[in-house]
Amino acid sequence: MNVHTHHTNHTAHHHGPADTHAGHAGHAATGHTAHAADVPGGLQITQDGYTLDLGETVVHPGDVDLRFRILGPDGRPVTDYTPIHDRDLHLIVVQRELTGFRHVHPELADDGTWSVRLNLPEAGAYRVFTDVSPTLLGHTITLGADLAVAGTYDPQPTPKQNRTAVVDGYEVTLDGDLVTGAGDLLTLTVRKDGRPVTDLQPYLAAFGHLVVLRAGDLAYVHVHPKGEPGDGITASGPDITFHTAVPGTGNYRLFLDFKHGDIVRTAAFTLTTAHRH
Repeated sequence: MNVHTHHTNHTAHHHGPADTHAGHAGHAATGHTAHAADVPGGLQITQDGYTLDLGETVVHPGDVDLRFRILGPDGRPVTDYTPIHDRDLHLIVVQRELTGFRHVHPELADDGTWSVRLNLPEAGAYRVFTDVSPTLLGHTITLGADLAVAGTYDPQPTPKQNRTAVVDGYEVTLDGDLVTGAGDLLTLTVRKDGRPVTDLQPYLAAFGHLVVLRAGDLAYVHVHPKGEPGDGITASGPDITFHTAVPGTGNYRLFLDFKHGDIVRTAAFTLTTAHRH
């Protein structure tokens, strides 16, 4: 189990350069309505007949044994999934102000219960996202639910806009703009001690994973990079390029997971959507 926490520093089969989970709800091939595709990922606890069932919605600060189930259209826990970037489920946990980020991989019991231990030291309001592809559904959905950590709550503002993030001596810079509609390319460049990192390690079948969340409602987009390790084309750094489309205007928080020196780290950025004519 990997736990990456962006309090101090600090995933889905490759579907193509324009893939984002925000659009999975309405692939024409599955026969879903256009209305479903208009709803950004992660805003619903139920989608396409599948429901995120959190065992507890209020927990105490510290180590939390989070348990949940994905219920199918028949109301029963789902146990059969299609892997998404080497895992059956990706769990993202964030604070509502987007000051903290965790990407973990729970374990599935035979009865359909997922479980993972998280350290949540700070009281506050959290959002839990599950990226899953139930085999019978045939495509990926992102379900979201609220989780409260009890205690005295000291809310912080969403971090200010930045295009450079420093984590464990690594400097990651972001080039490109967030745009709606067809989207555009974002390139993230990883350096250490001023030198380009050219030997990034594959992590969950990619050289990087990017989660984008809109401040205010936490609309969710999970993007995978152009190319993949071992394809004979994609370099292992320093650049990681993502085709990213966001569901509307606003301020967004971007979390990049990358692996180097056998450790997965997360670089975080804040961007406002660009206005283009």
